[in-house]
Amino acid sequence: MKKKFLILIPLVLASFVHLLNPVGYPEIFFDEGIYMRRAMTTIETGSPQESYLYDHPYLGQLILAGVLQITNYPPDVSADPQSLQSLYLIPRLFMGMLAILSTFLVYLIAREKFGTNVALISSTLFAVMPYTWIFDRILLDSILLPFLLASILLAIHYAKPEGKVWLAPLSGILLGLAIFTKIPAFVFIPLVIWLVYQKRRKFSDMIIWIMPVLLIPMLWPANAIMLDQFDLWINDVLWQSQRSNSIFEIIGYFLYIDPVLFAIGMTGIVYAGITRNKFVLFWFVPFMVFLSLVGFKQYFHWIPLIPILCIAASIWLLDLPKKIKTLQSKRLHGIVIVSILVFGLSSTLLVITNDMSITQFEALSFVLQNQDDKNTILASPVYTWILYDVFDISNVPIDYSMILFYPIPTNVITVIADEHFMLDRNRGVEIIHAYNNTESIQSFENVATVFDNRIYPYTNLRVNQEGMLIDIREGQWIKP
Repeated sequence: MKKKFLILIPLVLASFVHLLNPVGYPEIFFDEGIYMRRAMTTIETGSPQESYLYDHPYLGQLILAGVLQITNYPPDVSADPQSLQSLYLIPRLFMGMLAILSTFLVYLIAREKFGTNVALISSTLFAVMPYTWIFDRILLDSILLPFLLASILLAIHYAKPEGKVWLAPLSGILLGLAIFTKIPAFVFIPLVIWLVYQKRRKFSDMIIWIMPVLLIPMLWPANAIMLDQFDLWINDVLWQSQRSNSIFEIIGYFLYIDPVLFAIGMTGIVYAGITRNKFVLFWFVPFMVFLSLVGFKQYFHWIPLIPILCIAASIWLLDLPKKIKTLQSKRLHGIVIVSILVFGLSSTLLVITNDMSITQFEALSFVLQNQDDKNTILASPVYTWILYDVFDISNVPIDYSMILFYPIPTNVITVIADEHFMLDRNRGVEIIHAYNNTESIQSFENVATVFDNRIYPYTNLRVNQEGMLIDIREGQWIKP
């Protein structure tokens, strides 16, 4: 195959993996409902800022709202579970296409820095290894990734002797947009500024590059000042930074999801340290330090590091024959690499072909078909935006935790008690009361419960729990 067509291999594989079952797997996560709600609010009000919440900048919901608006969203739906699933089809397809674009950018970055072989293997790892399904979630981390990768790619091109001057500010604009999507992307400033500095080693180049990097995210606090909500902005930003949990928790989740990529990726990082590969280290180390020290960490916060883990793993795998004599045979060396890729793709297919979200839509369908205007429905954002934005149902707080702050307007409540609700029960006496003072009227269990989630690759199901078992509860509400 001609080298120019090699890119088709990871792109075809990525398209297959990400578009095969976009709504069914993974299940719909709590945060995805939040971003859908905010996108719908943007469409309805024209305002990118949702009320008084300043946990993240608003570019992500603007992008999502734009995609939904273009597709004449929402579609006409009924209370049938399969029809309800279609409400998440467009945004999940969009996330899948972003993942395919990211695969393409990983290939281009690796080719420019390390050659075609590293590009092919790293982008294929990125396309097929089990961690790739996380890119299908509607998350800010997945939305910012193409901006980040494109910024790095343009900085690499700018650093070449023939690099055009306009590439530097364009790279800065793209990183600024990544930061405006989610603030932790600022950690990649050292990597990109180092790439830009390589060209002429002039501070003027760095200033031209960094101006849009700093100015674009400043639109967020500027908007808060304009709305006279800067104190709320400060409080929410500080709250986000002060939440914390152990880095070992998300390392554990990575091992559940993709132990092979973790092993070869981290080995590649160590190898980069030994060989003093500055590009790999500037990408990996600052963000890893940031993850370790700041904020509340989730398993999907690894997303910005997955490209460099794939690239580092590929460099190490291709250099193995230099260290291990038995792998100096090209055939044996090729078999080792292909075996890793085939194992990764097989593991991915075993999990992504399951319909993990159908239980969520069966539960929502039941609530819709038995809905009473005299009831307040307490549910996670996965469901609530559908209830009030699509079906115009009143007495639906934006999520169940609102009962901690505001009174319930009715005497009867319906609770959609999924895994996230159960984890949050101890957040306050009102949530405990909402559970204990209601009775189960219907429950829904996903068929995937038959899989042993202690056995790989079904360990992936440990981060797909919100659609596993859902209990619909109803009862009188008496304020505790």
